[in-house]
Amino acid sequence: MTTPAHPDVDSIARDPDAFEVFYREHLETVQRFVTRRVADPHLAADLTAEVFLAAVDSASSYRPDRGAPAAWLVGVARHVLATEFRRQSRDRAVVRRISGRRLLDADSLARIEERIDAEREARTLYAALACLSPRDRALMELVALDGLTVIEAAAVLGVTPGAARVRLHRSRARVQSQLTPRPQEVLS
Repeated sequence: MTTPAHPDVDSIARDPDAFEVFYREHLETVQRFVTRRVADPHLAADLTAEVFLAAVDSASSYRPDRGAPAAWLVGVARHVLATEFRRQSRDRAVVRRISGRRLLDADSLARIEERIDAEREARTLYAALACLSPRDRALMELVALDGLTVIEAAAVLGVTPGAARVRLHRSRARVQSQLTPRPQEVLS
């Protein structure tokens, strides 16, 4: 039995071969999304795994008419990270982080640290994104950083594509004004 090149998302919950194809096809996207938002390699590895577990659990909720599987998976990743950040704010004990460290070998840790270093410039951009409201920042991240189309990002966020376009245009202008040095800063 051969595995399809692009498995149906619904099949990943019941077919290990379909899950493997789905995982390999989308791992890079999920890792990019997570490492841009997390500086700890152990937590990044744990959250990446958790995104795929959540995707398996919610595979039946995927609706092809709302976007590509990658866009749906980014939406799953947003929810997983939001849940984790809420948990961290309530409880700093981070039991999952400690257990994740025991599961990483030196090579895996080095690869995740390299990815985090590669995403350092993106974290500088996040400082500029702080001037945006959380919903405008989420839209900007989905389009500019995660590569979703405006229509896909609008579907993930539950807004109309027209509203998303307007918000994105205004948000880009505000972020650009934060990244462009002011005349007195250049002279200093």
